[in-house]
Amino acid sequence: ERARRLVDKGIIEEYWIVNPREYAIALKEEKGEPYVRDEIVRTAGSFIGVPYLWGGDSADEGFDCSGFTMAVYQYNGLMLPHFSRDQSEMGVYVSKGNLEKGDLVFFNTNNSGKVSHVGVYIGSGRFIHAPGRGKKIGIESLESKYYSKHYAGGRSLM
Repeated sequence: ERARRLVDKGIIEEYWIVNPREYAIALKEEKGEPYVRDEIVRTAGSFIGVPYLWGGDSADEGFDCSGFTMAVYQYNGLMLPHFSRDQSEMGVYVSKGNLEKGDLVFFNTNNSGKVSHVGVYIGSGRFIHAPGRGKKIGIESLESKYYSKHYAGGRSLM
C-alpha cells in the first residue's frame, strides 16, 4: 500500500516486494561485498530529490539525514537506529582515505563536538544525504569547504 502511494505521487515508477533472502546483505556470500556496496549506493541514489523532513523516515513523507540512511540500509537488509549519533557507533571505524562505497560518513554540523549529521559515501569523495530543512536529498563532496570542516569520521557495516 505504501509503495502504491509512492507510485501515485510520482516519487517512484515501480516497486517490488522483496523476500528477506533476496536482500543485498543476504546475497553477500554469493555475490560478494562489492555487490552489497553497489546496491546501497543504488538505493541511496534512488531517493535523490526526495524532500528533507525533520524526523522523517519515508520517501512518501520525506527524510531527515538519519532516517534516510536508516531506510537505505534497511532496504538492503541492514538495520540501523534512527539517530546519526547512534549510527556513528555501529560497525567499524574507517579512515577518510579508506572509505568505500556504501560506508556511512558523519559530520559535526552544530559545533557541539558530537555527531549531528550522516550520509552514504558513494565513491570519488562524494556522498548522498538529506541536507536540511527546505532542501532535497542530493550529492555533496567531502572536500567542499563546509563538509571538510565538519567531517567527523566514517563507519563500515560490511
